[in-house]
Amino acid sequence: MLQRFFIFCSGADTQILATCSNGERNKYAGIGATVFFTAVMAFIASGYALYTVFDNIYASIFFGLIWGLLIFNLDRYIVSTIKKRDNFKSELLQAAPRIILAIIIAVVISKPLEMKIFEKEINQVLLEEKNAMTLANKEQLALQYTPKVESLNQDIANLKNEIAQKETETNALYDTYISEAEGTAGTGLLGKGPVYKEKREKHDVYLAELQQLKETNSAKISDIETQIAGLNTEYEKVVAGSQPIIDGFDGLMARINALGKLPWFPSFFIFLLFLAIETSPIIAKLLAPKGEYDYKFEEQESVVATWVTQKVAQRKLLFSTDGELNQKIYEDIKNEEELYRYKKEKAEELLKLQADSFHKVQIKGL
Repeated sequence: MLQRFFIFCSGADTQILATCSNGERNKYAGIGATVFFTAVMAFIASGYALYTVFDNIYASIFFGLIWGLLIFNLDRYIVSTIKKRDNFKSELLQAAPRIILAIIIAVVISKPLEMKIFEKEINQVLLEEKNAMTLANKEQLALQYTPKVESLNQDIANLKNEIAQKETETNALYDTYISEAEGTAGTGLLGKGPVYKEKREKHDVYLAELQQLKETNSAKISDIETQIAGLNTEYEKVVAGSQPIIDGFDGLMARINALGKLPWFPSFFIFLLFLAIETSPIIAKLLAPKGEYDYKFEEQESVVATWVTQKVAQRKLLFSTDGELNQKIYEDIKNEEELYRYKKEKAEELLKLQADSFHKVQIKGL
């Protein structure tokens, strides 16, 4: 039963193969087994590839099964349409388009399995890319907020410098009126005279202005710091909102690109393995000598071709003979006087009817 199933997979004519030797049936069963297991590998590879796209196991199995059946049908068609001929160059030329198609199928099958085999290495490459993308994303988003934050920090620095400048002026006035009281500067008189009082009053005015400036600027600084905190919070939210997009950067195309960044040598040999599997039924049919099945199949085709050729020739002869007979019959008929008189009477009746009909139409028009 298993042999019959694999023979079905090979696309061979089961009725002809049933009349062949056991070795011939085993040969085509081996070809069919290769076709079947190639389709199984295609199902597994496409299922994994589609799982990375849909992230749903049921959808992956469903579409993977469809892809596996498609590959099975293509391989079965390719193998079944290659006919053994007496000329190897003719056979190779016949198989060339099918070999190209087999190479394309091998690439499609091998690539998802390569991604599964090198999954850990691909994940490492993707992790490095995600980290680089995260840093680049933060830098790019920071360009929208950094100028605003720097401008606000500059405003805070200006407010603080204003306070510091006022403190410096107030402290200078303090030193001035103390020196006046000690007699070490100004008038040089010891004691709190009129000049001392004047300088003390000026210092007190500046001190009051300093306190007012500190309160005003402190409120402004607090408000600016609140704005900076708001911008920082907004920046963190934007970064956190864009991070899931970066974390989800592990789709099929991203994995294929990551695979391309790995050393090509192992991937190339995996591709060669699947290419050998995919083309093995075709190569086997090309290299195998012409067997019993091929002779019987060729005989059956020649019988059908001969039968069709005979039918076409018979139809052509029948058509030619029928034409010659019709021509002779009509030549004999045209000399018959009775037929001539009959056709003349009918023509006269037709002309009378046409004249009557024309007369009635003219009367209606009046």
